[in-house]
Amino acid sequence: MPAPDAPTDVVAPDRIDRRLIDRLHGELPLTERPFADVGRELGISEDEVIERLRRMLAHGTLTRFGPLFQIERAGGQFVLAALEVPEADFARITVLVNGLPEVAHNYRREHRLNMWFVVAAESHEAANAALARIEQLTGLTVHAFPKEREYFVGLRLAAQE
Repeated sequence: MPAPDAPTDVVAPDRIDRRLIDRLHGELPLTERPFADVGRELGISEDEVIERLRRMLAHGTLTRFGPLFQIERAGGQFVLAALEVPEADFARITVLVNGLPEVAHNYRREHRLNMWFVVAAESHEAANAALARIEQLTGLTVHAFPKEREYFVGLRLAAQE
């Protein structure tokens, strides 16, 4: 379920929203109607589960809802990458980098390498091609840090008090 481009405002989640967030954090039933199953557990309908997720995404309560994949198992590759972006060009470069479908997310850091992003591609070659396109589009050197080893942290923060 994609997040909207620009959340209008953040709305505090109510008790059911918090229960829904906690219920979906880390696991979605692998059934034909997972939202119906989750709704049954919480005492709400499938439609209400979906509507609550849409509302929380639209209002910025949630920024993302979706699965995480180990892309390497499917032959793909994740690459953490960084750019040293001149401050005056930061907004323009952000639009260029975020415009590529391979860029999963992008964030600013207080560091010489002040723009960090993740490239996700179907193959090692496709990841390298995306990084080369970013260099070509921006005129900046991409510092690539391909994933060598994966660690599972399993961090979960409860939404309910």
